[in-house]
Amino acid sequence: MDLPRPRRGQQIAELSTPLPLIDEDRLAANIARVQSYMDSHGLAFRPHIKTHKIPAIAAEQVKAGAKGINCQKITEAEVFAAAGFEDLLITFNILGSEKHKRLVDLNTRISGLKVVADSETTVRGLSCAFSQTRPLTVLVECDTGGGRCGVQSPEAALALAEIIAAAPGLTFGGILTYPKANSEEAVEAFFTATLAGLAARGIPCPIVSNGGTPSLFSAHKVPSATEHRAGTYVYNDRAMARSGHCSLDDCAMHILATVVSRPTENRAILDAGSKALTSDLLGFSDYGMIVEYPDAVIAGLSEEHGTVDLSKVQGRRPEIGEKVRIIPNHTCVVSNLFDIMTFHRNGLVTRVEEVAARGLVW
Repeated sequence: MDLPRPRRGQQIAELSTPLPLIDEDRLAANIARVQSYMDSHGLAFRPHIKTHKIPAIAAEQVKAGAKGINCQKITEAEVFAAAGFEDLLITFNILGSEKHKRLVDLNTRISGLKVVADSETTVRGLSCAFSQTRPLTVLVECDTGGGRCGVQSPEAALALAEIIAAAPGLTFGGILTYPKANSEEAVEAFFTATLAGLAARGIPCPIVSNGGTPSLFSAHKVPSATEHRAGTYVYNDRAMARSGHCSLDDCAMHILATVVSRPTENRAILDAGSKALTSDLLGFSDYGMIVEYPDAVIAGLSEEHGTVDLSKVQGRRPEIGEKVRIIPNHTCVVSNLFDIMTFHRNGLVTRVEEVAARGLVW
């Protein structure tokens, strides 16, 4: 069954809810602000498309000066390759023959595919799948304090780099990290030690890739890095504002929702639950901020309902049928919850884009 689709020129107040809205001017300002910073510090910038999953936005980022894009999974990369992007980095350990077959095919279709690895097991699997005639570029992922994937020391990074450099079908492409926020000194120390060891072994390291949005504007404090990766900055969200990366006025995404019930004086129910807002707390005690009622608390989510505590709201309170805008805690997850994204300027719909890589987590 066809769902109602926003029309260009339509007032956003007329739209059926819940649905996410993207402010065109804030989006453009976010792209320009970060690209300007990267250019001023001589850093190549590689946006992570997991925040928006939309080729048209990636094209805007590249037009502004981004050097390539960052994907998280093969299926995401396939969508963006089909849209004409060539310089793709997949920042995930890729294992298994089915995925390797898709990766080999992708590598034959684009010129700039790169992946990461943090174990000899991952490297050997890739090596068995790729040929000398069309080798795959592999970067060593390093854990510089983020506590996720990555080799645990510069010595381990050197050892894995040597294995990649010697492996048939592979080319060593460099080193990469996704650090915890505000840890530039630790990142630089790890990179410096690794680069010195690579130079001593005669192994070129063309890419030194740092990452993350929360402390993005401190990227210049890692002088060894050749590029920086970030995703959330393009929309921004409540967590990014709390981290100091941006203000709430820089948040380009709002979730438009309708008050569908007022069971008590201090309770309102929205038509936006976990299927629209995400259950991610990210350290908050509530599930988003209502722009029109900043003292209201979205205290609980079920699948289709958002429960709002109004006890701290002074003066006027929302009425049944009223539409409100919500700044989500985590914008990236919201993108994966909807088929389309509605863009607007000054309250009028400007365009509707398919979320082309929605649900592609394989």
